[in-house]
Amino acid sequence: MIKEPPKLQIKAKIRRPSQAQIDAFRGIPTGFLCDAMEGQGALGMEIQPVCTDGTLPLHAHGPALVADNGPAEILATMGALHVAKPGDIIVAAVHGHRNCSAAGDRFCGMMKNKGCAGFVTDGQMRDYPGILAAGLPAWCNGLSPNSPYSNGPAKVGFGAMLAGRYIETGDMIVADRDGVVVVPFAQIEAVIAQLPAIQNLEDSLDAKVQSGFYDMPAVRAMLEDGTAKRV
Repeated sequence: MIKEPPKLQIKAKIRRPSQAQIDAFRGIPTGFLCDAMEGQGALGMEIQPVCTDGTLPLHAHGPALVADNGPAEILATMGALHVAKPGDIIVAAVHGHRNCSAAGDRFCGMMKNKGCAGFVTDGQMRDYPGILAAGLPAWCNGLSPNSPYSNGPAKVGFGAMLAGRYIETGDMIVADRDGVVVVPFAQIEAVIAQLPAIQNLEDSLDAKVQSGFYDMPAVRAMLEDGTAKRV
């Protein structure tokens, strides 16, 4: 390396979906979105809500503002908080580093004050009682009281790998009790267009199941045409 990078780089122009696009994801289950993207889109199962007892909301949606921190770092999250807009979800990447918090109660309180819709990280969090008091929905990889550093190098507004997915700033994040789903910026309109049909299919199948339905016609057809056999 010829020279060290700046401690902190913040992208000058940060893209975001339109407000109408953002609003289209309000209350949408993450499973619907995966169905609209060929069954994919979710972060690794290790990313879970920090609280599941109902104290914090279990649904959040908004454009990703990616803070690429690196292991045991928080400088990018500080930069993201500085430039965040109301409705953003700050996505703090720590490259899967374990045993160190990526945010605590004060950061959650400041993100809430800034109007952020939520927080997602592949690291741990700390100060659990204060996180609950702050009221910001958050998804993480567990809890750790160890403190992070703010030395950099760090990037804000670009992209980062997080729990098996590459997330770019401006992608839509939808998170609920099942996990966190990323809708790439270029697919937002296509996914929105599929949601009514997916909802109708879900409603129809729900009604069938509630009325006693249990048949698997696809399996019956496979047995009939020989692609499945009883042995």
